[in-house]
Amino acid sequence: MKVVIIGGAGGIGSSVAFNLLLGTATHDIVLVDTRPAMLTSHTMDLENAVALGTAPSTVRGGTPDDALDADIVVLSAAVPLRLNTSRSVFLTDNARIVGEILAPLGKSRFTGTVLVLTNPVDPLLTWVYRNEWVARERLVGYTLNDSLRLRTGIAQALRVHPLTVDAWMLGEHGEGQVPLYSRVTVDGEPATLDDEQRAAVTTYVNTWYQRHVALDSGRTSTWTTGRGAARMIDAMATESGTVFPASVVPDGEYGISEVSIGLPVVLGRTGIDHIVEWELTADEKRGMTDAAARVDSACAQLVSSTASR
Repeated sequence: MKVVIIGGAGGIGSSVAFNLLLGTATHDIVLVDTRPAMLTSHTMDLENAVALGTAPSTVRGGTPDDALDADIVVLSAAVPLRLNTSRSVFLTDNARIVGEILAPLGKSRFTGTVLVLTNPVDPLLTWVYRNEWVARERLVGYTLNDSLRLRTGIAQALRVHPLTVDAWMLGEHGEGQVPLYSRVTVDGEPATLDDEQRAAVTTYVNTWYQRHVALDSGRTSTWTTGRGAARMIDAMATESGTVFPASVVPDGEYGISEVSIGLPVVLGRTGIDHIVEWELTADEKRGMTDAAARVDSACAQLVSSTASR
């Protein structure tokens, strides 16, 4: 599969490329970035990493035109990270970047899938969908890190290894996230957290972003996002049937339409194969509805701010 990574010279973009090269699926990876020297540096380095992989993948530098015939476009371009308390502060600035990249695809014969890593991912995807630049079934947003942090928090509270924990975070990638405590398992068996344990998990998950940004390191979740996005792309290439949490625009699933939020999905070579519908508790259903309303409101504000320019 031809995978074009826009923002490929950044930490996340290059991490995605590295993890793809070490995966089992074969990809033609094209890095695109506005920083030519950094782009060449990463390309030269990654060319040598190809020999460490298990599949005959390739990597090269390219231009935005490479996206026109890509199977998957990974969008990780964004404004530089700065001190903040919510991803929402980047909405307007990152919308400009996303629009400059995806609007031309909407005017072309592009038939690939777009995997958006740029934040805040839910209102951005909703905005892209409503602009009709990319079809619903070919528009996927990365939200896996929320579920990974939930699994880490649960593992710490229960004093087990994160590999043994299966837990899911749906809803908004941010303040409107919805943890599915009703589906937590450890070693494949249902697990229940008491009030104290759940409070510890909630604190860990709800403060992770603020604690990390407060370090003022200038970097985002490079390794986790790179690894997670590569696994999603490999799942598309191999049509493995693996279920991932991802921001997608449902068509009535979970009682939600026309708004992109985190849902469990199966991915295929042409994008979203299907959305998996689970039974949720009343509180979880309410959380999903509230998350959709938050995203819809953020998208409306974005439309208003861009129209006034």
